[in-house]
Amino acid sequence: MMNKISYVLCLLLLSAMTMNAAKFSIDRIEPTDWFVGMKNPQVQLMLYGKNIASVQSVTTDYPGVSIDSVVRLDSPNYLLVYMNLQQAQPGNMTLRLDKQKVNYLLKAREMSGDKRMGFTNADVLYMLMPDRFAQGAGHNTQLKGMRPYREDRTQPSLRHGGDLNGIREHLDYFKDLGVTALWLTPVLENDSPDTDNGYSTYHGYATTNYYRVDPRFGSNADYRRLCDEAHQKGLKVVMDMIFNHSGFEHPWTLDMPSKDWLNVPEWLAEQQSGRDPMTGYGQGNEQSQYLQTSYKLTPVVDPYASKIDLKETQEGWFVPSMPDLNQNNPHLMRYLIQNSKWWIETVGIDGIRMDTYPYAFAEPMAQWMKELNEEYPNFNTVGETWVTEPAYTAAWQADSKLSTLNSHLKTVMDFSFFDKLNQAKNEETDAWWNGLNRLYNSFVYDYLYPNPSSVMAFIENHDTDRFLGNGRDTLMLKQALALLLTVNRIPQLYYGTEVLMNGTKEVTDGNVRKDFPGGFPGDEHNCFEQTGRSRAENAMFTWLRRLLHWRQGNDCIIRGKQTQFIPYNGVYVLARQYKGRTVLTVLNGTTQPAVMAVKRYAEVITAERARDVLTGRYVNLTTDVQLKPRQSMILEF
Repeated sequence: MMNKISYVLCLLLLSAMTMNAAKFSIDRIEPTDWFVGMKNPQVQLMLYGKNIASVQSVTTDYPGVSIDSVVRLDSPNYLLVYMNLQQAQPGNMTLRLDKQKVNYLLKAREMSGDKRMGFTNADVLYMLMPDRFAQGAGHNTQLKGMRPYREDRTQPSLRHGGDLNGIREHLDYFKDLGVTALWLTPVLENDSPDTDNGYSTYHGYATTNYYRVDPRFGSNADYRRLCDEAHQKGLKVVMDMIFNHSGFEHPWTLDMPSKDWLNVPEWLAEQQSGRDPMTGYGQGNEQSQYLQTSYKLTPVVDPYASKIDLKETQEGWFVPSMPDLNQNNPHLMRYLIQNSKWWIETVGIDGIRMDTYPYAFAEPMAQWMKELNEEYPNFNTVGETWVTEPAYTAAWQADSKLSTLNSHLKTVMDFSFFDKLNQAKNEETDAWWNGLNRLYNSFVYDYLYPNPSSVMAFIENHDTDRFLGNGRDTLMLKQALALLLTVNRIPQLYYGTEVLMNGTKEVTDGNVRKDFPGGFPGDEHNCFEQTGRSRAENAMFTWLRRLLHWRQGNDCIIRGKQTQFIPYNGVYVLARQYKGRTVLTVLNGTTQPAVMAVKRYAEVITAERARDVLTGRYVNLTTDVQLKPRQSMILEF
């Protein structure tokens, strides 16, 4: 009798265990599909769903595919499946999770990785914010399924309603201007709610879904169409990515896959209820476990750095509403590496700009770049390295002898150029350190860079004051652009500079991220058309357009040797020379008339006259050249 009872109980227990094992759901798989023929044949599938970790077996009989491993994390709602596709062909494969079948698409690549061509110093990047540039036809101002938000163009920190189709509809404008690559600030989903005090994540730097374009900007198909049509017009597209942090509303924050998925995760538990999206704080503003980054990047390279300084830089959160990701978690880093490859293959981007690069852990980021370079040897990635000393920036470039760790990062951002130029614009160029001497003294450190021609220079961006401040004085702006577009760098412009857009961050970042005039319904001022621009705006547009088109395919600028001269009597001269051709950039760094003493530059002047690219006029080089206050010349012969 007892044996029968025990037998029945065992059957009931086994039945209960089987039923529990079967009670799981699959809500999402990332990546949504994958590609065969990659150099790294392994792919990580992240499966989301209630109790998905209870799956007992994962199998497939698809030819050429094997299951390398199945990883269960701390949360029962995630399951990682590592598959090897070494011998696989494109097609629809079936995964079996216990008795449940899941279809998964394996795609053929459109081209091999070496055919993907990135941006170089032959390009000029045009940076724009999708929310602030232009709104396409058929835009929906309120999408269902998103957390509460509103589009209000009167509020500088709310969404304004720009989208990908708006950008696509103005591709001819970029072509006419003469830029060759578009850098869009992040386009991925930022599903964070707006706040009553007028704050939203319109900027795109708080990702809540790494495989989905923000529906307010459009769809993944819209993004692909933008890239395709840009390519047809000879324009490249650079994608802004963020591996350092995500948005607070990402599922990883609400249900961490593992305890070490985020840096300093202890703070989250007390924040999940009643959180204010503006501050990131929960009820009672508890901050007992919160670690704020110091925003100081020097500890990462400082040989004397303290542990606390290094921890604050790398593990502190950028802001309370952006959880800091732990790239040292190998499963997280594999996810991020795959994500960048997926967007290259899926929409055909031509480059990546990586936000907040040194805030993330250096070794896993170097592994990301190494693998990306192996798969796409002609692709390019630029990292944001916001320190104004050339030695710091140079240490982050690939193959730098200044670092014990090779970053494999081909391009870094020249914050020294930005910083020195924005100081010089308010100074007279003297005989020592001020004015354009600052630029000269920055370039002298180019010997630190393994590849100076793969350094990206700029005069302003979305995180800085506009170069014009709150004014419209174009003399120094023209000097800045003349130097930017002739020096040995990859140049980057910020949207609207060509039509004198201005503003400062003094009140809000939104004031340097204003809407492009004419990009939105109802705009009376339309800077996309010559007839809609003012006389001053047309003059600036025409001046820059001439310079940009002249630069395209100009081997003297792209490949030429660079020689610079110490500013003399307020005049700064920089030469580029290639196969018998010479370009001289001549800048009067004072508010007084000045003279370029021709004999002083005899080593680079091999002609009796030169054409000024900026005016089309010819200049006599047998005698000293008279310069007006703050005058710029680009002389070619």
